[in-house]
Amino acid sequence: MKKYQYWLILVALIIILVIVPKPLEISPTASVIVTILLGLALIWVLVLTIRGHLIGRRVVFLFIGASLALPFFMNFEMPFKISPEVKTLYDALAKLPPGSKVLAAFDYDPPSAPELQPQADAFMAYAFKHDLKVIIMGLWPQGPQQADMAVAKALRQPEIRAKNLRYGVDYVNLGFQSGNEFVIQRMGTSFSGMFPRDIYNTDYNKIPILNGVENFSNIDFVFNLSSGYPGTVEWVQIAVDRYGVKLGAGNTAVQAPSVYPYLSSRRLTGLAGGMSGAWQFELATQEPGKASTYVLPQTFSHTVVIAFIIIGNAALIVGYRRSKRGEA
Repeated sequence: MKKYQYWLILVALIIILVIVPKPLEISPTASVIVTILLGLALIWVLVLTIRGHLIGRRVVFLFIGASLALPFFMNFEMPFKISPEVKTLYDALAKLPPGSKVLAAFDYDPPSAPELQPQADAFMAYAFKHDLKVIIMGLWPQGPQQADMAVAKALRQPEIRAKNLRYGVDYVNLGFQSGNEFVIQRMGTSFSGMFPRDIYNTDYNKIPILNGVENFSNIDFVFNLSSGYPGTVEWVQIAVDRYGVKLGAGNTAVQAPSVYPYLSSRRLTGLAGGMSGAWQFELATQEPGKASTYVLPQTFSHTVVIAFIIIGNAALIVGYRRSKRGEA
């Protein structure tokens, strides 16, 4: 590919960026125009590739960067609908009457937060707005800290702040406990035996929200956010299979495929998988957050990556034909 062609692509992308200087200044029409221009640019690269003018890696990086940056300036309606598994998860929460006790198991750490923290934020805000009593715990060391972040964010909302929610009465954080699936097994008979104190070293029996909570039979619903082991699989195999717990889950995109079989067998009540699932969960709970912002850049970048896979295969075919004709 000639140098001037690199500059043409760069100039075209700069023009696109110039016409959308600020998020508030872009219109839906301009967003569609930008999308069309980006698509035409990819088609142009494909045509050049088929003609034997192969592009360099700098152009690929340029397109990936643009596909990640441009959507943040767009006012673009995503055409997707809430999937059945996310709707089932929301419906299960919506059926819980005020005062229901929900066990929230945070089984992930900061590297998985981009996919799971938006779900945590939406869940916590929904639970507080609908007067659900939330009992937090974690099988991962940093899980309860992620829960505290979700609680703090929810409590900053004016509607929730007006409720004057109290720690120990409306919600509690029991913290992390080591032991993986054996923690779940022990909780089937005694919560206090596994969590004798909360994160503030308050005795289990002195926390009002935990009065009468001996085991899973006193919990109305369990919501698990998981990015691996231990996580949703272990909660299904022990809490659901042995103790009949009603369980909903949010998983990373990598883990979600291994959990889907539990949906078809009805051992799992709803699932939000990856960034797309987090976005749909935000839509269902009417708690827009980071997933609603990030899902568009993710969609654009994935589309561009798929386009370059096609372009790369086209380049491979062109190179093969050239070598066969003795041109390479």
